[in-house]
Amino acid sequence: MADIKPFRAIRPRADMVERIAALPYDVYSRREAYGKVRGDAYSFLRIDRPETQFPEGYNMYAPEVYAKAASMLQDMIRDGLFIEEDKEAYYVYELIMNGRSQTGICACASVDDYERQVIRKHENTRAEKEADRIRHVDVCSAQTGPIFLAYRRRGGIEEVVRDTVKKCPVYDFRAEDGVTHRLWIIQERDKIDRIRHEFGQVGSIYIADGHHRCASAVKVSLMRRDARPGYTGEEEFNYFLSVLFPDDQLMIMDYNRVVRSLNGLTKTQFLEKVGGVCDVTVVGTKPYRPKQKGEIGMYLQDTWYCLRIRAERYTNDPVEDLDVAILQKDILEPFLGIQDPKVDDRIDFVGGIRGLEELARRVHKDAAVAFAMYPTDIHELFAVSDAGKLMPPKSTWFEPKLRSGILIHRIEN
Repeated sequence: MADIKPFRAIRPRADMVERIAALPYDVYSRREAYGKVRGDAYSFLRIDRPETQFPEGYNMYAPEVYAKAASMLQDMIRDGLFIEEDKEAYYVYELIMNGRSQTGICACASVDDYERQVIRKHENTRAEKEADRIRHVDVCSAQTGPIFLAYRRRGGIEEVVRDTVKKCPVYDFRAEDGVTHRLWIIQERDKIDRIRHEFGQVGSIYIADGHHRCASAVKVSLMRRDARPGYTGEEEFNYFLSVLFPDDQLMIMDYNRVVRSLNGLTKTQFLEKVGGVCDVTVVGTKPYRPKQKGEIGMYLQDTWYCLRIRAERYTNDPVEDLDVAILQKDILEPFLGIQDPKVDDRIDFVGGIRGLEELARRVHKDAAVAFAMYPTDIHELFAVSDAGKLMPPKSTWFEPKLRSGILIHRIEN
């Protein structure tokens, strides 16, 4: 049973939300983050990436950098740019991208549920990335970017959502990337009780995106528990900021690969090897987007190919049967020498939001071959998590991205 609770959000004034809301901190490289906040006194990216308030090249992990994030947040609250709810609420958060809508519940999820694996992960985290967000959350005493969670749809929750969105939202703005964001507040006691009860009937909840933010929030909670032996479990640091979406509303885009060399092989040799494990069809110069699971598009020397994975390659294992896993096991490792894609600098990952044209551009610029993947299905993600296994790196790309700074969870009562 999942404990998904309402909370008292800190959120921007309605007239400031469009200027404050920002894409997640990890969407940007360091250089991009500096460029994004230059001359901007309101973007929440300033707080999520506080190193941008120091000279370029400054140690981004220095204590004063995190202190700057905390002081900027407090300044914006003090100056009235943010308000704090006077009572607990759930929030309905809708995102519309290219005419497609997805609507979730913003709430706080339980650290204990994460520890008991009621909230399940599908990828490992890196210690250095965790350390950054641990210090950010701890020094700010706030969670500023929500974790993207998914659950199997429940009609009772959807009924409350449908009733809520008939009203006028408190926020309704279109971000510069064209994504529309809308927010409604649920404070009626009967609706709050129903939502909490319905989530209590959900068997498992899954981290879709934000594994590092989630792991960091949990570790800050455990640190504070250690520092307060008499904690009750009701303190805000026992929960982390989340937006929960039903499985039938989520869109996972392709997460594609480009490799810098053919590992000493000629085009003919490489195609012969690939033909030994896949059925290869020449497509031509027009980009090929895979039409179903088991198909991979490949761009090699100005030509697109369709690779069809043969039935005998499947094993009924939820991880080994992922297209990205088969590509890694049967092509990238044995033919191109990519042993560990997490650390090998010969491979790059390209989110599907950039389009297939980006793959061709990269091959013309600095790569030898590109692979266009069919998107991983949300239920494949569920199956991997339910089996207690992990997906290969860069298996899923979720769009649209949740904005940071719209809702903040203070972790001190």
